Amino acid sequence: MGDTLEFSDIYQEVKGSWNDGRLRFGRQSVVYKSSKTGKVDSIPAAELSQAQWRRVCLGQGIKLTTSTGHIYKYDGFRDTDFEKISEYFKAHYKVELSEKELCVKGWNWGTTKFSGPLLSFEVSDSPAFEIPLASVSQCATGKNEVTLEFHQNDEAEVSLMEVRFYVPPGDTATTEEGPEPVEVFRDRVLSKADVIQATGDAVCIFKELQCLTPRGRYDIRIYPSFLHLHGKTFDYKIPYTTVLRLFLLPHKDQRQMFFMISLDPPIKQGQTRYHFLILLFSKEEDLSLSLNMTEEEVERRYGGKLSKNMSGSLYEMVGRVMKALVNKKITVPGNFLGHSGTQCITCSYKASSGLLYPLERGFVYIHKPPVHLRFEEVSCVNFARGTTTTRSFDFEIETKQGTQFTFSSIEREEYGKLFDFVTAKKLSIKNRGFKEGIKGKDDMLEDSDEDQHDAYLERMKEEGKIREEANDSDDSDGESDESFNPGEEEDDIAEEYDSKASASDSSAEGGDSDREKKKRPAKKAKVVKERKPRKKKPKDSGAPKRPMSAYFLWLNASRESIKAEHPGISITEISKRAGEMWRELGKEQKVEWDGKAEEAKKDYEVAMREYRESGGGSSAPSKNSVGLNCCERLYLSRDPAKFRIGGETRKPS
Repeated sequence: MGDTLEFSDIYQEVKGSWNDGRLRFGRQSVVYKSSKTGKVDSIPAAELSQAQWRRVCLGQGIKLTTSTGHIYKYDGFRDTDFEKISEYFKAHYKVELSEKELCVKGWNWGTTKFSGPLLSFEVSDSPAFEIPLASVSQCATGKNEVTLEFHQNDEAEVSLMEVRFYVPPGDTATTEEGPEPVEVFRDRVLSKADVIQATGDAVCIFKELQCLTPRGRYDIRIYPSFLHLHGKTFDYKIPYTTVLRLFLLPHKDQRQMFFMISLDPPIKQGQTRYHFLILLFSKEEDLSLSLNMTEEEVERRYGGKLSKNMSGSLYEMVGRVMKALVNKKITVPGNFLGHSGTQCITCSYKASSGLLYPLERGFVYIHKPPVHLRFEEVSCVNFARGTTTTRSFDFEIETKQGTQFTFSSIEREEYGKLFDFVTAKKLSIKNRGFKEGIKGKDDMLEDSDEDQHDAYLERMKEEGKIREEANDSDDSDGESDESFNPGEEEDDIAEEYDSKASASDSSAEGGDSDREKKKRPAKKAKVVKERKPRKKKPKDSGAPKRPMSAYFLWLNASRESIKAEHPGISITEISKRAGEMWRELGKEQKVEWDGKAEEAKKDYEVAMREYRESGGGSSAPSKNSVGLNCCERLYLSRDPAKFRIGGETRKPS
């Protein structure tokens, strides 16, 4: 058996929502990492005291209990995983993995047991369901009832709002001596529940801090278990358990600092949710801070991370206190330096301008809206041409979930630094040829985002290519004729020939009268006017029809379904809606239509080749050309006397 066991697609229930991740059993610890948030659960092997194997809604699940009282549950295993996990636990953890059956009778009466952070409702000594008390937001009591209210998860389609328990009253003698059973029940719930109660004094208070999101100035009160933001309009209480990460980032002007707190779940202001709390500090602001605790308490609780009296820059004091209370590291920029010598890049995201920070393990954009992207959730990046100018470019990041983030209006001088950074981090680059690009508009156009489909542009490109191919092959004779007599000579020849077409044989041999010479200029001017529209190549009705692009093939197949979904939709709206639908199609779906377009193009080339070989493709004769082809017209222009109009036409040898 190996030193580690690793399982993917293992799920953890978080406030009614399933988060997937990877679970690894190692000799020293059990580690679970969420794919969604990147949060890591690390359980030391020495602390494992109990392990249960249970059948749950997502297959099989495992419940781990530690000697410190913490309980962890992970679901999504297969039946066949039991034996190897059980053997691994015995060999490395000295813990037996026992099978536990859950009660499925459906009874609504039983007994409640409190086990660490869990409330278990048991029927016939088998658990029917368990409630993680950390999910409880409030607990209220009635006469003989206890109501538990829960924190809501915005991503869960269905949420459990509350559960009510009926608690039978105790004996009269018992209740007279002690508290009521409902009060005992409530107290045991609240002792482990995630209920924020501002009991006691704050550890310290920071006055009038500037907050960018949510916008305003807030007094921040630091309590042992939560953070309290008090503003003129809104109050927020943020438990430290909801803090995922801390960031300390320098502003581009080198005079200010951002302190960013990543939250999950986010704080709410009406219908707006804030996943990040961003504070802005001036480097010149200093503060002398005194904690509302004794030196002994500070040493006992924080182990030297804090002292009772501290002084320094305001942002350093806030970061130091938050790091000690939240017990998380503060992320700062790494070795990246942009063209301007700063650790960030000026760019725009959506409608706002901001700063992009390439960090050691991800990207952070500040500040409206703030974005944090970890490298492990990035599928690929793309360097694209700016939409309005070649002096800037766009940097696009596509996640593994298919979401795309476009940071635009980046100065082209930043390209080399950013490209080297992305290459060093071994991120997949969608268009590697861009570095040799930024040469001209054509190259920049080809390097633009392939997923952003412009139907008109694609159609014009396709028709332009086909028209060039058709002109190169179909009009080879005509082109040689034009190259032999460039400019106005061709018109002069044609006009001279036009005049002879209506003349007698004697006049064709050179016996022109003065009257004919006077008429020619007027007739020549008239012919020139008539020939202007003839410069456009006449359409060959017998030629094969040009093939459609992938988008138009898809549109023809989907047009009726669009009409059915939107009755009464106009033609312009159909095109607009089709463009949106095509943009939303995945690459796998577009491959099918790209293949059909390629087949149609090959069929067109074959049909065009056969059409030319059969004699098709020559220019349609005009009314004055008397059925002569290009070679005959060329020969006639060199020696008109050798041709007679109306008699037998002798072709040149």
